[in-house]
Parts: sequence; structure tokens; C-alpha cells
Amino acid sequence: MVNSGLLLARLVFGLVMAAHGAQKLFGWFGGHGLAAVANMFGSLGFRPGRFFAATAALAEFAGGLLMALGLLGPVGPAVVLSVMTVAAVAVHLKNGLFAMANGIEVPLLYGAAAAALALTGPGSYSLDTLLGLAGIWTAPVVWTVLAAGIAGAAITLAIRRAPTAAPVTA
Repeated sequence: MVNSGLLLARLVFGLVMAAHGAQKLFGWFGGHGLAAVANMFGSLGFRPGRFFAATAALAEFAGGLLMALGLLGPVGPAVVLSVMTVAAVAVHLKNGLFAMANGIEVPLLYGAAAAALALTGPGSYSLDTLLGLAGIWTAPVVWTVLAAGIAGAAITLAIRRAPTAAPVTA
């Protein structure tokens, strides 16, 4: 039953995360596309905005697909954890907890789910198991990959410039 539960969690979470990235990257599923997202990232202090927007969108898209497939163990979850940490701190933290007020609720849930999937492993119904890769994801390797994701988030936040103020309209 545990392997069935992990498959369900990986498929739902991974595919939703991949779709979330596709909204930014390609404008699919009602998304705004890379040009609009790049402007938003630039206004948040991530400059050049296009580079940071493309990196975040690709991380969400690829990380979600890796999780859905159960491929490369903790790599997909660590990439998603990194992006969600940056989103939580740069966009949502100032608004409190709940999503209704644009708080950290959603990136917190996504980040926690990603970390949980990294720590539990993809389960038997995964490409890692099919390809014989499951054994390489030992606890020290998983913790190192997760630490690298957090370090990536910290570096991204550290190089962020001051956000630009939104233009005042009358």
C-alpha cells in the first residue's frame, strides 16, 4: 500500500508542479507565459528577470516531471523545494500564512511535499526502481541533495536586488 500511496502522491504532486511550471514557461493552462513572468521576476528584484523566470519555470516543470516519473530520486524534489523556498520568502512571507491573503501556505505545502517525497523515496512503482537506480539514493546522498536545493535557494535570495516599487496610478 505504501508504494501505491507514493505513486499517487508523486503523480498528482509532480504533474501539478510540472503544469505550474508550464504556465510560466509556455503560457499553458491559463498561464501568463515567460515574458510576463520575467517582468514580474524583475519587479521582485530578480534581475535579469527573464533568466530567473526561465530558471524557476524550468525547475518547476522538470522537477515536477522527475517526481511524477520517480526518476533521479531526490533531485526533482530538491529542485522544487529550492524554488518554493525562494517563492515563500520573496513573495509570500510578508503576507502571513494563508493563501487567501497571498501568504506562504501554498509554497510551504509544495516544499514540504517535495521534501517528504525526497526523504521517503519514489517507491517501487518508479523509473528509479525499474532502472536499478533506487539503491544509490542513500540517506546521506538524499540529505546532501536536499541541502544543495536549500543552498541554491539561499544563494538566489542573497543575490536578489531590491524590489522595484509598482507604479502609482491615479
